[in-house]
Amino acid sequence: MSTATITAADINKLRQATGAGMMDCRKALTETNGDFEAAIDWLRKKGAKVAALRGDREAKEGVVIAQTTADNKTGIAFCVSCETDFVSKNADFIAFAQSIGNAAIQNNVANIEELNSTAINGAKIADLINDKLASIGEKIGITKFERIDAEYVASYIHGANRIGVLVGLNKEAAEAGKDIAMQIAAMNPVALDADSVPAATIERERAIVTEQIQADPKMAGKPAEMIAKIADGKLNAFFKEQTLLAQVFVKDGSKSVGDYLKSVDPSLQVKAFKRVALG
Repeated sequence: MSTATITAADINKLRQATGAGMMDCRKALTETNGDFEAAIDWLRKKGAKVAALRGDREAKEGVVIAQTTADNKTGIAFCVSCETDFVSKNADFIAFAQSIGNAAIQNNVANIEELNSTAINGAKIADLINDKLASIGEKIGITKFERIDAEYVASYIHGANRIGVLVGLNKEAAEAGKDIAMQIAAMNPVALDADSVPAATIERERAIVTEQIQADPKMAGKPAEMIAKIADGKLNAFFKEQTLLAQVFVKDGSKSVGDYLKSVDPSLQVKAFKRVALG
């Protein structure tokens, strides 16, 4: 049975340190006989339990962060997910996500596991997320993480932190980097060019277009070679629509993205890109 006297000041101190609710803080201090550090651990354990209970809940909302190092040699993009847009639009939650991004850049983080283990003011991000979960009452977590290292990396955030894009270039080109990032945000290409499209994606698309062709009554009885040739043509159309360099440039429909890059600098190349979106 607890014998410690729990004061309003104690509860407020714990709230300030953890972001947990007043009643949760009171219970944590009561359960730990007023031990402040033990109360923090109690709240974290509670947060972990809440996370387990909410494991089947979908966290389709959240905040996407995309940023680069000061020298633009490295870029990171990730999503801190939550369940409702009420939380994702909250200024404190957005600031929390941004603080994680700052820590990721400062600590040269390479993946989600490293990010969760990175500390902010002495506390691991994984623990801070549990604290936030306990105070908000929603399923929260870092659900996606991407990184690019290149001679120059541009970053772009679209739609109130709903999409984040990184573009790795072979040389510095800030304006072109932003233009390409906006293109990727809007058009969501599957790869850089036709040669970069995964074989599984090509096989799936070929199967789809072949079935469409064969279902056309006009193609009944046509030789397999003809059907395959038509399928090749449809695949070429797919590559034009779905690969970055072949796509129509959204800011100038008279040229492709590849043509736009050449107009900026004939030697300018996109080496890699990543797109992180909610959902």
